[in-house]
Amino acid sequence: MPKVAIVTDSTAYLPDDLLKLYSITVTPQILIWGGETFQDGVDIQPNEFYRKLETSKTMPTTSQVAIVTMKAAFENLLASGYDVLGIFISEKLSGTMQSAHQAKEMLPKAGSHLVVLDSNSTSMAMGFHVLMAARAAQAGAGLAECQKLAEEARKFTGVYFVVDTLEFLRRGGRIGGAQAMLGSALNLKPLLELRDGRIESIEKVRTKSKAISRMIELVIERTAGRTPVRLATLHANAEDEAKSALENAAAQLNPVEQILASVSPVIGSHAGPGTVGLAYMAGM
Repeated sequence: MPKVAIVTDSTAYLPDDLLKLYSITVTPQILIWGGETFQDGVDIQPNEFYRKLETSKTMPTTSQVAIVTMKAAFENLLASGYDVLGIFISEKLSGTMQSAHQAKEMLPKAGSHLVVLDSNSTSMAMGFHVLMAARAAQAGAGLAECQKLAEEARKFTGVYFVVDTLEFLRRGGRIGGAQAMLGSALNLKPLLELRDGRIESIEKVRTKSKAISRMIELVIERTAGRTPVRLATLHANAEDEAKSALENAAAQLNPVEQILASVSPVIGSHAGPGTVGLAYMAGM
């Protein structure tokens, strides 16, 4: 039985040590800024991105993973004898799944050796799906088993996040049901959830610290009675707040795994600087 290789996109923003440990291939999203094109997490890193954002007179735009990039990733792994499972950002947020399907169509000989899967999520919520499949693959699981685990993981994961402003999400057209909050939320901190692949509003809280505390409460509610628990905080140039949130949540949930991650420049361009999120997996 062929070994299984896992491919994802850069919005998962898994820490480098985990990418190396499980030989996970990352296909970069595209950031377009002032006539320049950057590969997310390759040509531009979060720290550089936020420094540039502070002084830039123009806002970046984003694009899905290029079909040619996706095809090359699949092709190289298949040629090396692997079965390939691709796990990507929700198709409701990005055209990356479309790129993956088109790349697969360009590789007709791949047949059943290549599967692409919509995570219905992004960031470290998707990252947990990827890790679940990658760990199974490293333990010797076949493609069908890895796919099943990744599909099951969607039922056990979630992510909440607090943004300083909805303006970045509004500009990028990514706020879904949160649009109704725009008028009244200007002086409040919106608490959002990635639900069914879309960004939806949950509550409006008067201060960021209270919003983060409420975010932790919601994760505790969602994970109640389910073990093991895995946690990941993610942040857009707000590392101290993310660390504090992770420590607070971990003290109450006793997770078997906890990860501090940045969000990729592509996600950061939509969420905006100061964003803090908390992703979880519980019960599998």
